[in-house]
Amino acid sequence: MNDSEFKIEWLFVSLRWFFLLAVAAVIGIDVILNSKPFPSVVLVLLAIGGVSNMMTLIMLLRSSLGRGTRALMLLLDVVQTLGFVATSGGAQSPLLFVSIIPISTAAMRLSLFPSLAIVVTFVVAYWGIAWRQANLSPSMPLPDLLSIAFPYFTNGLILLLAGGAVALISTRLRQTLVADRERRDKESAAAVETAHQKARLIFELASTLSATLNYERVLEAALDVSNAGLREFYTTTKDREITQVGMILLFSMDQSLYIAKSRSISTQDERKRFPGQRGVLSVSIEKAEPVITDDPGADPELSQISALHYCRQGIVVPLRAGFESYGLLVLGSPEPDIYSPDFQDLLVAICNQAVMALQNASLYQNLMDEKERLVSVEEDARKKLARNLHDGPTQTIAAIAMRLNYIRMLVPRDPTKSIEELEQLEDLARKTTKEIRQMLFTLRPLILESQGLIPALEQLKQKISETDALPIHLELDKEAGALLSQEAQGAIFYIIDEATTNARKHSQARNLWIRLYRKGSNILAEIEDDGKGFDVAAVEASYATRGSLGMMNLYERATLVKGKTLIKSAKGQGTKITVTIPGPASDTPLPPTRT
Repeated sequence: MNDSEFKIEWLFVSLRWFFLLAVAAVIGIDVILNSKPFPSVVLVLLAIGGVSNMMTLIMLLRSSLGRGTRALMLLLDVVQTLGFVATSGGAQSPLLFVSIIPISTAAMRLSLFPSLAIVVTFVVAYWGIAWRQANLSPSMPLPDLLSIAFPYFTNGLILLLAGGAVALISTRLRQTLVADRERRDKESAAAVETAHQKARLIFELASTLSATLNYERVLEAALDVSNAGLREFYTTTKDREITQVGMILLFSMDQSLYIAKSRSISTQDERKRFPGQRGVLSVSIEKAEPVITDDPGADPELSQISALHYCRQGIVVPLRAGFESYGLLVLGSPEPDIYSPDFQDLLVAICNQAVMALQNASLYQNLMDEKERLVSVEEDARKKLARNLHDGPTQTIAAIAMRLNYIRMLVPRDPTKSIEELEQLEDLARKTTKEIRQMLFTLRPLILESQGLIPALEQLKQKISETDALPIHLELDKEAGALLSQEAQGAIFYIIDEATTNARKHSQARNLWIRLYRKGSNILAEIEDDGKGFDVAAVEASYATRGSLGMMNLYERATLVKGKTLIKSAKGQGTKITVTIPGPASDTPLPPTRT
């Protein structure tokens, strides 16, 4: 049983209680006025009507009132009405009004003509009862017949008009309830269809966006799904193409908005920028919610876009993730009142999905950049190793080979000189061996992994001293070294190794200082020399054309452990490299600083 049928049956039950009480009241008044007993048949009919109506009410509340029960109640209403009329005076019964019960019941359950047929049946039955009760006969004189039959005829006519009116009103009421039910069913079906369309579009958007990690493709997909959603939502206008202007505005470094992707706007307009401080753009950014304008062409900022001058409605939806704003989705349509609340909800869902996809694409791009950077660092390390081998041990070994050939020819002629040459050659071979071991040590210092940064730096100084006369002064705080993670220790070691190598090769320094100490919540490492120095800005500016990335490695290795590298140098004033790493008390990444 649907809602409208429940209302109709509830109305029937209420009317029956009303009429039963009315019958009891009318008969009671008649009994009191005429000082006669209450008719037992009427009392039985009232009891039967009350019991049957109570059972109907119970079945109605339990939703078990079937068609058979309703037909039986209609028949009971007819029989009960005839019984009230017959036992309370027949044609002169004061209970003729109870005939309204089966008439209204039939009208509400059936169509108009069957209910009118019941009215006519009651009127004919009433006239028949009156004919017999008044002992009327066609053989009676016409004036006497008319004078006796006229009151009964008038009562029947009144009953006919009243019953017809009740039947008409009841039929119209039923039609209204049915129409209301159909309207609500259509609205429910439309709501379900809208929800289905919205869910399908969101699913398609999520599928499209999850299939790509390309930043540009994410923006294009957001605009494409917005257009597809507009066509799906407004199926009543499928006979003509629904178009709209679309733009995705993203924040630039100066906090202005630029057009990252667009649909149906000119190439010249694509280069426009928006401050986002006036009009609907400003309102949407401040409120973090969709904003509609019925005249986007008159907006103080959107009026820059010529295509929006032909739009009769526009909407701006923020692209947000939590408290972070990425930009805005701007749509405009030549159709008025097209961005309904349901479509606004869809656009919000599209923007949320687009923002998540943008974050994924950004993370993926950062990952790819990091991968390329690591490959570049590895490639630079291989080039450095190859260069060091070529400039050091390879040249030395070539010299050893030449001197061995010389000694081979010298032995027969001057054995004493040959022995001296062999001793010098032995020293050269030992030095070369130390250089190779130092290279192997810097490639993978096992002592760094087993004993930590301080012993590794002490061993680095020892190995450099074996091959280079440059004095190295260590000022190391063991407690500061113990506070560093293994990754941070490795980063500082390789930065110090890179810096000392540069100082030995290029600085012409007389001394080199390596310091490690704690300052506040940070750990600082310093590499300072008293060499000839250099112009830091000039060297960094020429990095795009340089083959070496040594200085870039100093910055990037510190960044990997949330630190920063600062290089200070000037010609004739030496060089000082300071590496700052956050300690355990402060795990916040330090901003990059380059001077």
